[in-house]
Amino acid sequence: MRNYKIGVIKGDGIGPEIVDEAMKVLDAISAVEDINFEYSDFLLGGAAIDATGVPLPEETIQGVRRVDAVLFGAIGGPKWDSLERHLRPESGLLGLRKAMGTFANLRPAIVYDELVNASTLKPKVVSGVDIMVVRELTGGIYFGQPREQGKDKAFNTMVYSKTEVERIARVAFEIAMKRDKRVCSVDKANVLEVSQFWRDIVEEIHKDYPEIELSHMYVDNAAMQLIREPKQFDVILTGNIFGDILSDAASMLSGSIGLLPSASTGEGVGLFEPIHGSAPDIAGQGIANPIATIASVSMMLRYALGEESAANRIDSAIKKSLAEGYRTGDISAFDAKEVVSTTEMGSIIANYASK
Repeated sequence: MRNYKIGVIKGDGIGPEIVDEAMKVLDAISAVEDINFEYSDFLLGGAAIDATGVPLPEETIQGVRRVDAVLFGAIGGPKWDSLERHLRPESGLLGLRKAMGTFANLRPAIVYDELVNASTLKPKVVSGVDIMVVRELTGGIYFGQPREQGKDKAFNTMVYSKTEVERIARVAFEIAMKRDKRVCSVDKANVLEVSQFWRDIVEEIHKDYPEIELSHMYVDNAAMQLIREPKQFDVILTGNIFGDILSDAASMLSGSIGLLPSASTGEGVGLFEPIHGSAPDIAGQGIANPIATIASVSMMLRYALGEESAANRIDSAIKKSLAEGYRTGDISAFDAKEVVSTTEMGSIIANYASK
């Protein structure tokens, strides 16, 4: 039996509810895949503030370094919005990513056949969409120095080093090798020197991956093309701020933010989480969609633990549950045969995954 240590950060709002269902699915595949999962709970965000006074306790930083992967729910809520910026839940997440060395954010945008009518776009446009956005996570304008806010002027600096671009480019090319072998690098090289720098380095790294078809696209055009013809994309490689925007736009191709997972990987332990927030307005009501978190577990198995069979088992179970017409409230308007709760959906997927 293979053994893995999984760090669990349930977080705030609906975080505990959706993470519990993801763990239920992990436990369901444990026996059939001959895998043992050992869980360790850590605090982050609002829950950490309430318990320790800070959004990222040192115990969490040290704890995640001793596990094989981290499953994360969501953080934040109105309760903590009035705190100083460095004490808010979101600062804890940024600090955790930095401490873990997670420089690559992987955001798939998948349209399930069973939910093709859930998208606001025409079915013929989104049917078969399967995109992976690879976003650089720790550089660019969000972290560049100098930065300043004054009464009459404010500025931020977009900075990328050669090493930062090289390593994220390799992540994108490696992922593309396992997919359709196409990478579209998105930048704004017509007006930004840092983007031309990015493009030149991506071209250089591409020489090591001759099997990959590489294209370049300006970010404004990429945003338009995601809506116009999303199936033209396989892997999208881009920087921090552009990836932040494009991955959110791509996520809505599926019709619900409750369906899509993400992964933050890099130098060591990876962090796997749904793309949505903590949704405090529906917390505790048993109506949150756990599919994004369960799909995050699939990504964890595939990209962090190398358990391809187990990941495929979960992916198939999600598709089976949707094909059978089970829907949580957020997607209940689309070919639902039965509207189910958070825990019921988790149990249905766990049951299919265990067979």
